[in-house]
Amino acid sequence: MIMKAVIVCASVSHGNTRRVADVMGRILSARVVEPGEVDPAELADCDLVGFGSGIFSGRFHPQLREFVRSVPQTERGRAFVFATSGLPEPGFRPFTRPLERGLEQKGFEVVGTFSCRGFDTWLPFKLVGGINKTRPDADDLAAARAFAERLAVSTALSLSDCSDDHQTCG
Repeated sequence: MIMKAVIVCASVSHGNTRRVADVMGRILSARVVEPGEVDPAELADCDLVGFGSGIFSGRFHPQLREFVRSVPQTERGRAFVFATSGLPEPGFRPFTRPLERGLEQKGFEVVGTFSCRGFDTWLPFKLVGGINKTRPDADDLAAARAFAERLAVSTALSLSDCSDDHQTCG
């Protein structure tokens, strides 16, 4: 069974998140689209959907958050969340968690998250020319590739289990 995947990516500042999405998209044979380029109802036909953006003031980009809010609630397939940010994700308040919860409320099974650093010129970093000017770098993209490879294997196994059991999988 061939996996159907799509990655919804809001990359608006420096292309950091789009670079990560493109690497993952190649591994997953997934189309990479901006939130306005896909009908939210279309996601019901997907086995795996990625959702990602840069992090702005500790939150995903408003375009991505609004897109997730517009997705109809129904039983769905698997999803993953990814982000780039100038600062590391705080363990006490992960910035991925609110989006994960929103996707779960829409019927997705969230099967993983990925984040890496990205070039960031948000104030006050703009005053010093930005931080993480070389990020995401080759190591970050290799980590994104490895993450996507694990998703591809686990999703293929999930689809195989469904077809072996003659079940309908969401």
